[in-house]
Amino acid sequence: MKTAPAGRGAGCRSASPRLGALPAIPDEVEAIYRRESRRIFATLVRLLGDFDLAEEALHDAFRAALEQWPREGVPANPRAWLVSTGRFKAIDALRRRARFDLVDDLDDCPSPTGFDPADEPSVEDDRLRLIFTCCHPALSPEARIALTLREVCGLSTEAIAHAFLVAPPTLAQRIVRAKTRIRDSLIPYEVPLQAELGARLDSVLRVIYLVFNEGYSASAGDSLTRADLSGEAIRLGRLLVELLPEAEPVGLLALMLLQESRRDARTTPEGALVLLEEQDRSLWRRELIAEGVALVERALRAGGAGPYAVQAAIAAVHAEAPTAAATDWAQIVGLYDVLLGLDPSPVIALNRAVALAMRDGAAAGLAEVDAILARGELADYHLAYAARADLCRRLGRVDEARTAYRRAIALTTQRPERRFLERRLAQLPG
Repeated sequence: MKTAPAGRGAGCRSASPRLGALPAIPDEVEAIYRRESRRIFATLVRLLGDFDLAEEALHDAFRAALEQWPREGVPANPRAWLVSTGRFKAIDALRRRARFDLVDDLDDCPSPTGFDPADEPSVEDDRLRLIFTCCHPALSPEARIALTLREVCGLSTEAIAHAFLVAPPTLAQRIVRAKTRIRDSLIPYEVPLQAELGARLDSVLRVIYLVFNEGYSASAGDSLTRADLSGEAIRLGRLLVELLPEAEPVGLLALMLLQESRRDARTTPEGALVLLEEQDRSLWRRELIAEGVALVERALRAGGAGPYAVQAAIAAVHAEAPTAAATDWAQIVGLYDVLLGLDPSPVIALNRAVALAMRDGAAAGLAEVDAILARGELADYHLAYAARADLCRRLGRVDEARTAYRRAIALTTQRPERRFLERRLAQLPG
């Protein structure tokens, strides 16, 4: 894939900064930009073989629409018109720059009449190709996230930088390096073959879930920015389910919706964390829970459910419990057993230990936590010590609880979590 010089195009999903600078934007053009711009961009990437050239072509096409449509009327298929216009404006620009090698390649592409506006599957395939390209495992995790938010979601570089508390020039360089890696490594703009799909899909799902967690956690900017990031992740999840309706994409979407349903209850108005069992469940969003539970059932019926679908099933058990006391901890422990079989990580083992404590008592859970810590697997993981502290507190082992809380506080990087742990430490008797 050839890449044009970096730095062109910094659009955003809601409206292009370039479009916004023009006077008297027709409402219809604005609405089409909001609804169709990322689809058009994905197709232009396929036709032009270049991220930045496609971005420039996208904006040139909308400029042409602003000039021509008031005189000629809106075409019957605006998206096809914009794709064809953008493609040929890009070819003209390349000819002016005497880039004949790329022009020769482009002349082999379908003509405007060869772009079939009724061929919806090919248009949707373009979006899927773009997702897999941006989430290619050859890129660093940070680059995958930045490139996905920029190119698939259309967020501006400045918005992404603000959300991740990174300087805009640093984030811009991260995107440039990712595009350079795609070009230099000849990463294909395509959906992987079936034999490769599982491994590559996991990379895509991981990027989407990382974006969601960054937005859902208390560490990512202000509350509006966090909600926006989570919203983008859910939007990506919906798109992926639409394009690839398999068990794990469905399970991930369910998991995000079920977690998002609790957003309003998980912190106080002052920003303090509220534990799940202490949350006001009347604040949980029931429409998201209903949708999430239905998706969990769909994922489990589909067969081939993996870690995301099982995690979503665990979240569904919590969501359907009318009170914390009514939670079916036996079912949750059983689901964690399944999850450990799919992904035998120490963090999942820790979560199972906490669930075990709720089912069989604090002593049983503490024995599991201590066994995990003894293996050295979570020696620097603050939540392991937070769990140990809470279980010791419940057992009346105050000195051990105090030591564990202090260790957890020392390892915590997020201020809301640190404040929560400090409050718990201060509440210990003696």
